[in-house]
Amino acid sequence: MNFTTQMDAARKGIVTKEMEIVSQKEKIDVSKLMDLIAKGQVVIPANKNHKSISPEGIGKNLRTKINVNLGISRDCNNIDSEIEKVKTALDMKVESIMDLSSYGKTREFREKLIDMSSAMIGSVPMYDAVGFLDKDLKDIKEEEFLDVIKQHALDGVDFITIHAGLTRSVSKKIKNHDRLTHIVSRGGSLLFAWMELNNKENPIYTNFDKILDICEEHDVTLSLGDACRPGCISDSTDGVQIDELIVLGELTKRAWKRNVQVMIEGPGHMAIDEIEANVVLQKRLCHGAPFYVLGPLVTDIAPGYDHITSAIGGALASSKGVDFLCYVTPAEHLRLPNLEDMKEGIIATKIAAHAGDIAKNIHGARDWDNKMSKARVELDWEEMFNLCIDPKKARRYRDESRPTHDDSCTMCGKMCSMRTVKKILNEEELSLI
Repeated sequence: MNFTTQMDAARKGIVTKEMEIVSQKEKIDVSKLMDLIAKGQVVIPANKNHKSISPEGIGKNLRTKINVNLGISRDCNNIDSEIEKVKTALDMKVESIMDLSSYGKTREFREKLIDMSSAMIGSVPMYDAVGFLDKDLKDIKEEEFLDVIKQHALDGVDFITIHAGLTRSVSKKIKNHDRLTHIVSRGGSLLFAWMELNNKENPIYTNFDKILDICEEHDVTLSLGDACRPGCISDSTDGVQIDELIVLGELTKRAWKRNVQVMIEGPGHMAIDEIEANVVLQKRLCHGAPFYVLGPLVTDIAPGYDHITSAIGGALASSKGVDFLCYVTPAEHLRLPNLEDMKEGIIATKIAAHAGDIAKNIHGARDWDNKMSKARVELDWEEMFNLCIDPKKARRYRDESRPTHDDSCTMCGKMCSMRTVKKILNEEELSLI
């Protein structure tokens, strides 16, 4: 029996090789996985043209996945430097990499990335449009936007972010609204400008069915972008954000009728007490589609430390049902992240995702922590290092400050609680002098 997409296969009762791999990774029965895919509650972004991918599932009852943003820009257009980041990100076992290239030889970088990446690859074709078409934004024709999307699909991109919910109606409210940061989405701002310059409706919205044709042909998952996501905590959960979310819910149903897989993108910047409500709203208005968030950053005052503000929000969001976290680095709002920024962003986001999985009772999530606790009580330093989310940093910290007694550290020395209790329970001699 033939099928077009993972959703189409699931609805026809066909177990694909991608489903089998995800089932094994997640330790979930493949029939349950198929049911979730058929309902749109889980997606497996896996373009038919991406041959090196190791498929991952995103959605209900699965581990929270993380995404890393990479790519070349006008001011930082060294492809070799970005490829080094790709290799490091893959070594750190990220599940997804988004190519946000916006200048120069974007396709050269994208082709290298897709060829070498076992992680799923996402992109924002809107970023590539001006360079790809070699035109000013206002001069781009509607069908030319589709040409860029088609090229990304042919190249093997597994999911694309499109800002189809930014209709003229929503745009009008932005102009008449007292938002502090207006539109902070790069793709959303470009579309807003195109619409205003050409006095036309959003071409991604009006050509949505043609985009579904492309996605269905190549099994590209749609990541419905939130052009109106809040760029500061003052703008969070406002009417503009919710109006766009309602449109995204309508587009989700249209995509599902064509068996096209869908994720919904979300905030953004948001006060910590609003996060749970936003997850509930998204899941309700978008019919349980997987939720993909940037952060949320819970305060606006920490440039240089936004991997921390993001991890705080990301952990809470994940615990309340968010399925996919986009990493944020210390360089957010300041510059293109370098290799070390990327590493810090990955680690912070991995911690947030895992903390959320513990709260969601994802299968096996607590086992990792229990193994670490067992190694600590046994003062098994090698096992602790092996279990660390960042073994190199943990080893470096210990090597920089070696204790007199190897069964302790320089914080407590012979007064180490684990050491004291272990000796007493084993009826060994205890000396603190």
